[in-house]
Amino acid sequence: MGDETKDPLGLTVIDKAFGLIVLVCKIVTGVALVLMTVLMGYQVFGRYVLNDTPTWVDPSSLLLVMVIAFLGAAVGVQENTHLAVAVFRSMAPRKVRTVMVILTDLSMAAFGGLMLWYGAALTIFKWNTLIPLIQWPEGLRSLPLTICGGLVLLFSLGHLARQILGRDDRTDSIE
Repeated sequence: MGDETKDPLGLTVIDKAFGLIVLVCKIVTGVALVLMTVLMGYQVFGRYVLNDTPTWVDPSSLLLVMVIAFLGAAVGVQENTHLAVAVFRSMAPRKVRTVMVILTDLSMAAFGGLMLWYGAALTIFKWNTLIPLIQWPEGLRSLPLTICGGLVLLFSLGHLARQILGRDDRTDSIE
């Protein structure tokens, strides 16, 4: 019973789950970055040494860039490392800063929800079309957008819950 009053919404479990999701995203983006580097090296080798440019490397690399960019952005939202202009927030009184942080988290949640919704619609719409040269579903190009939107929504709602419960420990949010 004592544990329930300290953590009524189970934020500790949620934080551990979010940490695991972030770890998986970091591993996937790291592997994607290494793979993209190897593919680009292979393309240069093929072009200048073998005199036979592998045409499938460019579309494959573009898919990897999407994975890196969107999963990295979602991690940035969770870890509060995304691009932010905090000048006005830092100049404002504490109560105004709290309102600004809540409005920012609400905006990010709404934006993530829209990314999820429209990204999913685009992924479904384009799934039966194939990407030229690699013959993979075109929907793979927007799948990272969809996943990122869901994660941004989820992480922003987590920040809001912590803020409402007075457990927001982000360094730039409220000091």
